Formats: sequence, structure tokens, C-alpha cells
Amino acid sequence: MTPEEIEALFTRESGEFLFARWGRPIVPIVFGVEDETLATVKGAFEAVVTLAGHQMAETDPELGANCMVFFFRDWQELLEVPDLDRLIPDLEPLVARLVAADANQYRIFRFEEDGAIRAAFVFLRMNKELCKVPAETLALNQVVQTILLWSDTAFRNQSPLAIAGKATILRPDIAALIRAAYDPVLPRAAQDASHALRLFARLEALQ
Repeated sequence: MTPEEIEALFTRESGEFLFARWGRPIVPIVFGVEDETLATVKGAFEAVVTLAGHQMAETDPELGANCMVFFFRDWQELLEVPDLDRLIPDLEPLVARLVAADANQYRIFRFEEDGAIRAAFVFLRMNKELCKVPAETLALNQVVQTILLWSDTAFRNQSPLAIAGKATILRPDIAALIRAAYDPVLPRAAQDASHALRLFARLEALQ
């Protein structure tokens, strides 16, 4: 992976470079699924967090859970979740926009004072397209896209996952980049595109 390719993964459609990783242990909670799928999602978190060299915890002292994953059939269901409008400002207009766009997924991040990720909210509307995706693939895809603040265009043309035989795995180049991004020598957040060169250097050092 070249420095230019790394830079593109964190450069938003607006042209702004924005990188962030989690600054605290991740405490996921999953709504709207059966126990079997719950175990699959938790397993995906454990695998990706271990890969990154980061930590998970049973509870966040400030937030309780800091990574909330919602599975549902209709965007309107979000308006019925108790207190969600306290966590997500302007929830009603957001739902209206997502309905109008016929979206099937959406992610929201909250940040620490230094710009590191503090919390994440993942919304998955299980329409026909998402229902066709195996639970393991869907879970891994969402966790990968939550472990870092990727660009809004990062995986528009190519998934972070790949097929290896009959299994779906994380692409090796993306896996290596996640490991590099969590190297303790690097800052937890950056807004300068030169950070892509530092990520590239860590990638080289880890190989």
C-alpha cells in the first residue's frame, strides 16, 4: 500500500484529511438480534480489536457502553428507542434523511478532546440486500469500519474484506494498516495528510 493509497482512505469527499483511532477500551452492545448473531458480532469485535492491539472492556466508566450496534427493519424504529434522541442530536431529521436516501446503514462517531474516537453508533437497516449477507461477513465489515475513522469514500469501490476459499477475511493490506494505525508511537488522531506518511513508515516497520 502506497502513501497515496493510505492518504485516500482517510481523505473525505470534501477533501479534508481526518484520521482517528479509539482512545479508550471498546465496550460494544448489540440491539435487535438473537443470541447466535450477538455472539458473531462480539466475536468480530474481539478479532479486530486483538488485531489492532487495542483493548475491550466490560463497561465504560463514563458511558456504560461506547459502541452501540442497532439491527432493525425500518428507520422509524429508531425514533422509538428510549433516550436515543439524547445520544443522537437531531435524530428525527437524520432519520428523515436516511429514509429519503433509502440507506441501509449509517455510522456516527463521538470524539475525545484530542480527537480520538470516544464512542460509535452503528445502524443497520436489514433490507433485502443486507439480509443476503452472511452474519459473519456483515459483522466483520461493520467492525472494521468502526475500528478507525475511515473516509466516507474509503470502501465505496472496494470492500475491506476478501474471499479466501470459502471464508470471508479481512484484506491483508487493510489488516496491516489497522495494526500500524494503533502503534503507540503514533498520535490517536490527526488532521494533516502527512500522517499518511507516518502510517506508511509504521507499515514498513511492521513487515
